[in-house]
Amino acid sequence: MTTANHALKIPDSRLAREVTEIVRDMESELLFNHSSRVYLFGALAGEHRGLKFDPELLYTGAMFHDMGLMKAYSSADERFEVDGANAARDFLKRHGIKQADIDTVWAAIALHTTPGIPKHMHPVVALVTAGVEMDVLGLTYGEYSEAEREAVVRAFPRTPHFKEDILQAFYDGIKHKPDTTFGNVKADVLADKDPHFHRGNFCSVIRGSHWHG
Repeated sequence: MTTANHALKIPDSRLAREVTEIVRDMESELLFNHSSRVYLFGALAGEHRGLKFDPELLYTGAMFHDMGLMKAYSSADERFEVDGANAARDFLKRHGIKQADIDTVWAAIALHTTPGIPKHMHPVVALVTAGVEMDVLGLTYGEYSEAEREAVVRAFPRTPHFKEDILQAFYDGIKHKPDTTFGNVKADVLADKDPHFHRGNFCSVIRGSHWHG
């Protein structure tokens, strides 16, 4: 992928190529392209914010972040985020990556659906979530130039009905273990105590985002 912006480039190391091969083999084109965009948007966010990060670690975190939705990696009773984090951990261990870096990637994947925390952590943790929040929710849409957005989507296209497609993929990956979806306890407290409280809704945010499809 050649553009004027060096962040718009997939790592070409041996480890990164193996990550690409594994994820391409295991995931649908929908999720593979989504994960690739998560990396590119995350890398761009890192550049915009002046953060230093290891592209291989960010790429591994981005590409494995939804692996827990795949049957081969899905446990019976862990959150899908943890399943994906464990898959990345095992992969990195096989490649002799140092434990501190493995822990960083594990946290990046495990926390990618927990807003408000990753941005205060290691750049790899922050940027995996940044990429997810951009590609799925469009929360930082205005922080990317039109040329950047178009380059990312041209390299890894979104499906015509991406919003509904990605929601279906999430549902298919977690429907067998609903107890693992227990969420933010603070919202439960507010809902119990405040009759005027209205919960935020992930699906509504996706459908209302700037992205088409």
